[in-house]
Amino acid sequence: MGLTLFPGDGNTSSPDVAWSYSGFAAFRRQLAQAEGFALSEMQGFGGDRPWSDVSTSLEPLLDRPDDGGGDLSPTECAALLPRLEAIVDQWKNEADVPRAHIDAARQLTVVLRLCVAKDVELLFL
Repeated sequence: MGLTLFPGDGNTSSPDVAWSYSGFAAFRRQLAQAEGFALSEMQGFGGDRPWSDVSTSLEPLLDRPDDGGGDLSPTECAALLPRLEAIVDQWKNEADVPRAHIDAARQLTVVLRLCVAKDVELLFL
C-alpha cells in the first residue's frame, strides 16, 4: 500500500509520483526540516505546535492526513511549486538528503507544473 499523487486531468498517462506511506512521511519530515521546523512538533503529527506558528507555502502538502485529506487546488499547487523547486536545488548540494527524496521532489514538481498548466487538482490516491 502507498500513496500516489497525480493530476486530476483524467489522463492515465499523465506523470505521477508515488511513495509508501512511510516513505511519504519521511519525505514530508525532510521538507519540514528544510523549512526550519520538525514535523513531529506540529499539531496532527504528535506535537502541540500550531501551524499558525510556522510560515511555509508547503503547508497544504505538509499539514494533511496521508489518507482522505482532500486534494490540492491548482492555486495551492502554484503556491507551493516555487518553494519546492528551491528546496530541490538546495537538496542537490546536501549530502544528508536521501537521493530518493530529491528524485521524488523533482517528480512532484513535474506533476505540480502540469496541474497548474491544465488548471486541475492534484489528486491523492
